Amino acid sequence: MTLEIFTDGACSGNPGPAAIGVVVRQQGETVKEISHFIGQATNNIAEYTALIWGLQEALMLKADRVLVKTDSEWMYKQVIGQYKVKHVGIKPLFEQVGHLVKGFKRVEFKYVPRQQNSQADKLARGALKTSQDDRSDVNDVGKESPSSRG
Repeated sequence: MTLEIFTDGACSGNPGPAAIGVVVRQQGETVKEISHFIGQATNNIAEYTALIWGLQEALMLKADRVLVKTDSEWMYKQVIGQYKVKHVGIKPLFEQVGHLVKGFKRVEFKYVPRQQNSQADKLARGALKTSQDDRSDVNDVGKESPSSRG
């Protein structure tokens, strides 16, 4: 089975709150969407995290061939070997991608313009916005914290 994976990371500030968006398609039909807040990160970590989640999802769906599309030219050039990975925080993510790729018969990476990656971008931005709107984990001054109730 061949899957097409669109990945994107979003960040509010760099570093700052970050999220990922992943769209998995089979024969042009969307079979999975992932929209997930990942906490504090850089935009590059968010991009790699989205790629890792996409590859993991493809493995769980038992794909043997994958076409990954990203609008991160920097990450794309790293995974195809055109740029070296120098940043200590990115190296383990890059290595994890390399490990996941071994689970497929064929993996192809393609850089696409942002317009062709709008669905993954929307999912990433949506998770980021939802996380910023959700203040349930922040206690107002003067209110009792959940942990102080026993």
